[in-house]
Amino acid sequence: MYTNELQLRHEMVKIGRLMYEKGFILASDGNLSARLGHGRILMTPSGRHKGLLEPDQLIIVNEDGKKIGGPRHLKPTSEIPMHLEAYRQRPDIQAVVHAHPPYAVTLSIAGVSLADCLLPEAIVFLGVIPTTPYATPSSPENADVVRQVIRRHDGLVLQRHGSLTVGDSLMQAFMRLETLERHAYIRYLLAQLGTDSPMPPAEVEKLLAMRQKMGLSHAGETAEFCEVCGVCHV
Repeated sequence: MYTNELQLRHEMVKIGRLMYEKGFILASDGNLSARLGHGRILMTPSGRHKGLLEPDQLIIVNEDGKKIGGPRHLKPTSEIPMHLEAYRQRPDIQAVVHAHPPYAVTLSIAGVSLADCLLPEAIVFLGVIPTTPYATPSSPENADVVRQVIRRHDGLVLQRHGSLTVGDSLMQAFMRLETLERHAYIRYLLAQLGTDSPMPPAEVEKLLAMRQKMGLSHAGETAEFCEVCGVCHV
């Protein structure tokens, strides 16, 4: 939980700009939020360019999604149900980042899953990356598909829509977005080369030990790594 609201506002604006500069969002795409304490959540407004925001344009809502602070003419992001669902299911997280990373979106449309064991960094910092079924953006159905998988995942691909990453800070959620999109980019390149070379289970096991030691693993993820990576005795 952030205790310095001004610092959080500046960090959110900074990360919004980084997302735009890296091509993860454009125009009014994407949205960010973070817990502010006392049941309050700071988040980006609807319809605004996230790469051009100012700290005083951010909105404060309560845990029910009702606006309780911010400029009168600005509304909270239309994706607020998805953010609130992530916070309900994950009391441990402090921030949520939704983006439209192009390679992740492309692969989701092509039916190419990121639930594989190709990159050490993705295994350690994200675990298995699921792709949710398609749901209309900004709809209750979108929150529903997030609810089904966010409990034991820190990065999701939203089919045809983008990504959702969470963390103990905005920076961690943003870094997980970077890792997810780099994974998608490499997966895309491998598809162009017509090759696929997942890591041997013994090597994945070492990475899972690192993941557990760093406190990043989730209850229930062992079965997924067994199915996807063949590490079935951990």
